Amino acid sequence: MSARLEEVVGNAILGIDTLWGGDVMSASGTGRFIADSWFGDEPLPLAYTAPEAVPVRQSGGVSAKSPDVAAIDAYLAKVDIPGAIEGLNRAAAALGGIRGEYFAGLAQCFETMWDLAMEILGRGAKVSYDRCVEASCAQAPEASDPMAKRERVAELLGGPADLQAAVDGWRASHRVPMASIRLLGAAAISHFDRLTEANVAPHLPPELRTVPRANIEFLAIRDAWFSGSMNYLGRKRRADGSPEYEATYEINASLEISLPEFLQLVSHEVVPGHVTTFAYLQHLYWRGAVGFEASVLTMNTRAAALFEGIANNAILMAYGVMEVEELPDPDLQIGVLLALLQDDAKNQSSFLTWGEGAVQAEVAKILRRDFLVSPERADKLSGAWGRHPLLGRMYLPAYRAGTRKVAALRRRYPAAKILPALYGASGLVDIATVEGAI
Repeated sequence: MSARLEEVVGNAILGIDTLWGGDVMSASGTGRFIADSWFGDEPLPLAYTAPEAVPVRQSGGVSAKSPDVAAIDAYLAKVDIPGAIEGLNRAAAALGGIRGEYFAGLAQCFETMWDLAMEILGRGAKVSYDRCVEASCAQAPEASDPMAKRERVAELLGGPADLQAAVDGWRASHRVPMASIRLLGAAAISHFDRLTEANVAPHLPPELRTVPRANIEFLAIRDAWFSGSMNYLGRKRRADGSPEYEATYEINASLEISLPEFLQLVSHEVVPGHVTTFAYLQHLYWRGAVGFEASVLTMNTRAAALFEGIANNAILMAYGVMEVEELPDPDLQIGVLLALLQDDAKNQSSFLTWGEGAVQAEVAKILRRDFLVSPERADKLSGAWGRHPLLGRMYLPAYRAGTRKVAALRRRYPAAKILPALYGASGLVDIATVEGAI
């Protein structure tokens, strides 16, 4: 990629990120937003380094309750975000193929995010919900159907008369003590790394098999609006200049989670999920096998939808199975089903809030009753997440969309074909382009 194209990519991604209040150089998920990584050693572009960017990031950009309009206007006068997005479209047309399609999808997402920002500032029309979901998920919005998972959870719990009460009781009896989260995290990571070595690594190209898949530290944070945040840093280097592939995971100290759900969380966030995915992409980038865009990974995009799909299928991939009922322990099956129901609930919160105009209290009640989430999750998913003008419309549907896509591809193609494509060995892909790379 030419230096000019790297500049366009960096300015488009970090321009939108800054406009929404993100800071890619923050080590914490509380500071990141659109741009999820910057591990390529390239100098940061004008969109980040401009002095006018600092007050926008510090004030939260258009995500703030009261956006600092003067700061935003000064920033937009210095950084041409629409021009950078148009540069992505030109690159897409020039590159063609799967890489060009990836750029086109990225541009579509950023055009939508720009228009959402203008909507918030009162400078543009309301962006349709259909457009938001199509941009990030490459499909139209649709409601979640929890019935099959609910029935299986009820069956595993012995057919209780009050399923919600039974799930609450099961969670309480299996609850993870947050004081022991680092110890439990280390044990779970070691467990899933061994499973990944046995059931995932043999299907990958040899150059990926020696990459550290889980160089991560668990950190507890208080009063976060999210359940947890994987922060892939990737900026440490060994003596020979090679990456250390390091990351942190911040987990909400007030999160109520059972041990089986925590095991699913570790496979999702760490190995063979997000940390493994990012480490493989960093290695491929470092070797020159993928382009600069693979070093500036994004949220609220079609790539993020695929990454969530990989992460939600990660526990099945680690065990070398296709379906939840093939997992070796009934409690583990319950935990995975409840985690998948939570992601169905994310989609349903988005659909009800933005597609049907439901009020938060009603959405929370439905998520709690139909999707068996905890009271804490029902409140967050219907409120801070669900009603957020960007996350609620573009990111919450991505979990379910990505999960269904990856599950369908795993059923359709053998592991030796699908796993290298998912992890970027055939080029960086997203939810719309991954099948073309198989």
